[in-house]
Amino acid sequence: MSVTEFTLIILAGSCFAGFIGSLTGLGGGFIIIPLLTLLLHVDIHFAIGASLVSIIATSSGSAAAYVKEGITNIRLGMFLEIATTTGAVIGAMLAMFIPTHLLAIILGVILIITALLSLRKKVELIIKPKDGWAEKLKLNSTYPTANGTVHYSVTRIGGGFVVMWFAGILSGLLGIGSGALKVLAMDTIMRVPFKVSTTTSNFMIGVTGAASAVVYLQRGYIDPAIAMPVVIGVLLGAMGGSKILVNSKSSGWLRWVFVVVVVVLASQLIYNGIIGKI
Repeated sequence: MSVTEFTLIILAGSCFAGFIGSLTGLGGGFIIIPLLTLLLHVDIHFAIGASLVSIIATSSGSAAAYVKEGITNIRLGMFLEIATTTGAVIGAMLAMFIPTHLLAIILGVILIITALLSLRKKVELIIKPKDGWAEKLKLNSTYPTANGTVHYSVTRIGGGFVVMWFAGILSGLLGIGSGALKVLAMDTIMRVPFKVSTTTSNFMIGVTGAASAVVYLQRGYIDPAIAMPVVIGVLLGAMGGSKILVNSKSSGWLRWVFVVVVVVLASQLIYNGIIGKI
């Protein structure tokens, strides 16, 4: 395979990953890593490095729009980033010592769990009772809706912080944004409205990815020949997906498409990891 063919395949695959990822709200990293490792036989460490770079790029672009709209809880995001970035550095350092076939198995299992979690029904829940720590840290906030401004309170700060630390470890270890786990922590444990939790998670993903990407960069696992077409492809795909999503009346079937694709790819990762082909 020539360099041109290799680059074009990565570009096309990343564009598809960004397209599907933007439609489902979970990013393209879930597809990029299996694509690179299974189809193009790229070392999983280089695949994770490229995925982390793409996460930083896509998160930065979309997060800016959500912040401008006033939905993202910046104070909450910055507070929880203490946990996610610490965990991300630890995860990235652990990844250097874990055998590649074991990394593939772990990644496959996490991808399947995350895909299934994405199917759960999200219910808007506004908690009014005040939490002492949330009050001291000024984490309670508001967000705009068609019916006016909605006030909400954050609760169970400690539990959310611990889950965020674990999400950061997974992000650094496997090169995924762990957005589903971050959202789960915020809207299930901390009782943050799902609109705020998803946008705040997006705001955090780029910072978490940057923390672990530094470790991969120092170890030489970020190859521009792989990372550049991945970033370009994901950005192009995400732009196209966002335009379709705006005009789509229902995204339920899109989420099912994403789940099927991820489960198939994750199953292949697990299988190849078990037989030692990765």
